[in-house]
Formats: sequence, structure tokens, C-alpha cells
Amino acid sequence: MTPVKRLFDLGVAIFLTPFVLPMMALVTLAILLIDGRPVFHVSERMCTPSRAFGLMKFRTMRPDPGDRGVTGGDKGDRITRLGRFLRRTRLDELPQLINLWRGDISAVGPRPPLRDYVERFPDIYARVLQSRPGITGLATIQFNRHERLLLARSRSAEETDAIYCRACIPRKARLDLIYQAHQSLCFDLEIILKTFVPSLR
Repeated sequence: MTPVKRLFDLGVAIFLTPFVLPMMALVTLAILLIDGRPVFHVSERMCTPSRAFGLMKFRTMRPDPGDRGVTGGDKGDRITRLGRFLRRTRLDELPQLINLWRGDISAVGPRPPLRDYVERFPDIYARVLQSRPGITGLATIQFNRHERLLLARSRSAEETDAIYCRACIPRKARLDLIYQAHQSLCFDLEIILKTFVPSLR
């Protein structure tokens, strides 16, 4: 990550913090009252092909010690009613502001992948992870809804994994590499704006 992009991220974090902290407090209270502890879910993700970090989200599912892989239709029965709302509105991702402050992720970049996929597709992620992963990105605004629809059809962890590997990873990687080739602060601002105002996509 360049110093300029890190300064941009800190500027975004400074701007968002006064708005995000009150919402995080409300969501935390709602989860405690409705679903109980734990409030947060920390998932191991990769910011480089060899370096991992804990990506923070609000918990939206009932805990399962054997949980693995991305979320598809096979995990639908574990998502709480509040969790469905948080996922639909993307409020579950508010704690990633902490990751942004830490420098684990950037405001804009490829979504941070699970270690398993980085190890299984080293050639793809060696290129994609030349950019610092982000809270949002080109693949997020252009493919996220379609990805959810694809994975919602799966009925087993194996099927979810197969769909994700076959239909999602290559398409998202293409978009991530397009972003990488054209990355600029103006492009980052455009992606952030389109993230919050979907009608502009």
C-alpha cells in the first residue's frame, strides 16, 4: 500500500467514525438483546498470500465450531432473523472500520479471501493480493448481488464451495485486476460513492 493510499484510508476512517460508532453501538445492543453473545464474528482472512488478519463483522449466524467456507444456501438455517436484516443492509460489516484503522484493509480493494482459497488458487491470488484488500471494491459493487444469488441455490457445503470456485472466484478476480490496473484516488472515490448510492452503478 502506498503512503498516499494509506492517508486516503485514514481520511475515510476519520470521516466515517462519527457516523459509524453510534450505529455500531445500536447494533451491538440489538444483538445482545435479541440473539445474545457473542456480538462479533472474527474470520481469518488474507491481506497478502502469506499474511493473515482477523476480519471483524457483527455476528449474523448461530455459532458452529465446524463452520468453514463462504456462506451459501446450506447455511441459511443458521442465519438469525436480525442477522438477515444486518446482511441485507450490510450493517454487519460496520466493525470493519476497526480493520481500516489498523491498516489490515483499505477502504477500496478486493474483498479479503479465506486462507483456503488463497492456498488452492495461488496464481490468482498472487496477482489479486498485490492490492490491499478493501471494505468495498469494483467486484463488490458489480458482482456481489449476483454472487449471493448463485450461492443461495446451494444445499450443501460442497455445492457452495464448487459454485464459488467455478463461478465466483474467476469473475471477481477479473474485476479486481481491472481495478488494480486503473486504481487511483478518483476511482476509489467513485467506488465508495457507488457503494453507498446503488442507483449510480
